[in-house]
Amino acid sequence: MYERKKYMLREAQEKLKKHYGYNSFRKGQEDVINSIMSGKDTFAIMPTGAGKSLCYQIPALMLQGVTLVISPLISLMKDQVDTLNSVGIAAAYINSSLSTNEVNDRIDKAMQGDFKLLYVAPERLESEAFCNLLNKLTISLLAVDEAHCVSQWGHDFRPSYSAISSLIRKLPVRPIIAAFTATATEEVKFDVIKLLKLREPDVYVTGFNRENLSFAVMRGENKRDFVLKYIEDNKDQVGIIYTATRKETDNLYELLRKKGYNAGKYHAGLGDEQRKENQEKFLYDDINIIIATNAFGMGIDKSNVRYVIHYNLPKSMESYYQEAGRAGRDGEPSECVLLFSAADVLLQKFLMEQGTVSPQRKINEYKKLQAMVDYSHTPRCLRKFILEYFGEENVVDKCDNCSTCNDESELVDITIEAQKIFSCILRMKERYGTSLIAEVLRGSKNKKILELGFEKLSTYGIIKQYTVKEIRDLINVLTAEDYLFLTDGQFPVVRLKDKAVAVLKNEEKVYQKVEKKKAKVVRDTGLFEILRSLRKEISEREKVPPYIIFTDSTLREMSEYFPVDKKAMLCIKGVGESKLKKYGEEFIHVIKKYRLDNNIELTGEILYNEKAENYEKTECNLEQVDENDDKMPSHVITYNMYKEGKSIEDITCERQLKSLTVQDHIFKCAYEGLDVNLDDFIPKHHEALIMEVIEKIGASKLKPIKEALPKEIDYLAIKAAIFKYSNNKIS
Repeated sequence: MYERKKYMLREAQEKLKKHYGYNSFRKGQEDVINSIMSGKDTFAIMPTGAGKSLCYQIPALMLQGVTLVISPLISLMKDQVDTLNSVGIAAAYINSSLSTNEVNDRIDKAMQGDFKLLYVAPERLESEAFCNLLNKLTISLLAVDEAHCVSQWGHDFRPSYSAISSLIRKLPVRPIIAAFTATATEEVKFDVIKLLKLREPDVYVTGFNRENLSFAVMRGENKRDFVLKYIEDNKDQVGIIYTATRKETDNLYELLRKKGYNAGKYHAGLGDEQRKENQEKFLYDDINIIIATNAFGMGIDKSNVRYVIHYNLPKSMESYYQEAGRAGRDGEPSECVLLFSAADVLLQKFLMEQGTVSPQRKINEYKKLQAMVDYSHTPRCLRKFILEYFGEENVVDKCDNCSTCNDESELVDITIEAQKIFSCILRMKERYGTSLIAEVLRGSKNKKILELGFEKLSTYGIIKQYTVKEIRDLINVLTAEDYLFLTDGQFPVVRLKDKAVAVLKNEEKVYQKVEKKKAKVVRDTGLFEILRSLRKEISEREKVPPYIIFTDSTLREMSEYFPVDKKAMLCIKGVGESKLKKYGEEFIHVIKKYRLDNNIELTGEILYNEKAENYEKTECNLEQVDENDDKMPSHVITYNMYKEGKSIEDITCERQLKSLTVQDHIFKCAYEGLDVNLDDFIPKHHEALIMEVIEKIGASKLKPIKEALPKEIDYLAIKAAIFKYSNNKIS
C-alpha cells in the first residue's frame, strides 16, 4: 500500500510539473489527491486561491474514463476548460449555451476518450434524458465544485444541486465523489456530507488563511472620495468593486467613466450579452476595474486581481470572504477593503425583508449579518476574526497584515466638534436625518431650514468652517463609533446613544483616526511591463485571457531572473512543458532583447528556484547599468538603498515589498559578486552556533536548521550564514 501511494504521488507530481509548471503541491493539495486516488469519497474545504480545481484535475489525468465536474456557472466552465486546454489537458463543457447536436457530439467524444474532464451545469441533471446520456460514460470521478450550494444554510443555496445525489444513484457504477468549497461552517459541512450522500468521506479543512491578502475596514469614510483616491493611487492595478444594489453599481460606474477610468459593470439587470462582454473584457485585461453586485464572480479564475473593495456591507461573512478571496489568486500581495456605513446594515435588512425565504432561514440570515457588523467594529485582528468565524483554533492574536494590526493612523481629538453635533441633534429633537443636521451646523439658508425655524437654534452655523460633506462624514464616524444610531425605515433619522450623553457631560472625549500621509513609492517595472504587453498580444491572438498564458507572479519571476533558454525557463514557477512549447521562444526573445538593451550580461551563478533546490548559471553583471535608469532591475534598486545604509525594514517600507523579497534581492546581489557584508545580517553572538548546526546537518534545507536553533534566530541570519559557510568551503 505504501509503495503504491508513493508511486501515485510521484506520478501526480510529474503531471503537476508537466502541465502546470510547478515543482510541488500547495498546502493540503497532496492529501486531497491521495484520498481521491485511494478511492475514498472526499470533502475538501480550501480557501479561494488555494488550488481546489487542481485537486480533481490531477486525479482526472490518472484515473480511467472521464471525470464529471458539476460547476454552477457558464463563465466558470468556459474559463476552466480554456485553462485546461492551454496546458495540454483535453476538457469540454456542457451547458445551455450548446445545441442538442453539440451536446450529443461532446458526449460521443467523451465516450471515445477524447476528453478527460467534462464540466456540466447542475440544472442539466434535472433532465432525465440528459442523465440517460451520462449513463453511456465510464465516470470514474464526480467532482462537485462550490459544494456549499447544496445546503440551505449556505450563502448561495441552489435547489438544482439537490439533483446530484439523484444522478449518483442512477449511474451504473458509483464513482468516487469529491466535493469542494471555499467556505463552510459546521452546519454547512454536515449538510454537504448528508445531502450528497458521501460515504465515510475523508474531510480536509486546509485552513482558511490567505497570507498574501491584507484586510482593512474603513468606517465613516466618504465612500466616493475613498474609491476615487484609491483607484488613482492604484491606477495600473486590476480590481473589483462590489456594491449591494444595481443602482449603486450604475452610479459608481458612471462616476469612474466620467473620471476617465477604464471600468466596466456587471449586475443581473444587464442583458446576457452585455454581462458576457463586460466579463470577457475584464478577463482579457481590456478593462482593469469591474464594478459589480454579487451576481459577478463565483469561480472567476482571474489571477492578477490586486484589490477587492466592498463599497457596501455584504450580507454574510461567507459572501464577504469568497468575494474578497478573488484578490491575489496568484499568491501576490493584494488588498481587501470593506467600506462600512450604518446605512448598509439597514439596506441589507431591507433586502432580507423583501425575500421569500422561510422564517427559520431569515433568522439565520440576520445572525450572519450581525457577524459582519461585529467584524466591521472589532478592535481585534481582522484575520483572527475571520478564521475563528470559520472554526479555526489557536489563531495568533496579531497577523501584521490588516488595518487593526497595522494601524498607523493618528488620533485627533474631535470632542468639541462631537459636542456641537450632539447638541444640534438634541435641539432638532432627534427627528431628522444626516443631511439636514449637517446643513444646520454649516449655517445653510435653504428653504426647509428657514421654514422649520432652525436658523434660530444656538447650534445654527456653529461649525461653518466645515463643508456640509465634511460634517456628514463626521456624523458617519460618530455613528460607526456607536455614539449615534440611525432608525429603521426608508428615511432614517439620527438619534443619540448613551455614549454621546457622556460626551455632552464632559465625562468622555472623542477621537477620530486620521491616516498619516505616506510618500508614494515608484517601483521598477521595466521588463515586467514589457512581458505583460507581450502576454496581451498573445492573448488577443489566441483569444484566451492573459492570465491563462502566464500569471503576473510568473512574469515577475521572469523579470527578476532573466531566463534566456528553455532549461532556465522551466525553472520559473508556472512554466510547464506545454506552455514552454507554446510561448517560450517569444518570451525568451523579449528577455534577451531587454538584457541587450540594458547592458545586462549573465556570467555567473544565481539560485533560480529555491523550492526546487535547482541552481542555474545566470548571475548578472550589472555594473554598467546607469543608477538613474528607470528600467534598472528591481534587486539592484534594493542594493543601492542597502549601500546607502538603509535597513531591510526601511527598504521593505519604502519600496512596499515583502521582507522576504528584499532579503532575496540582497542575496542575489551577493551571488552576483556585489559588495554585500553578510555580517550585517548575522548576530555576532549567534554566528558560531549557526555555523555549528550547519556543519552538523548540512546546508541544503533551511527548515531543519531553523528548528535546531533558538527561536530568536531568524531565517535572514541563517541564509547569510549558509552563504558565508559555502564561500568558506569553496575557498
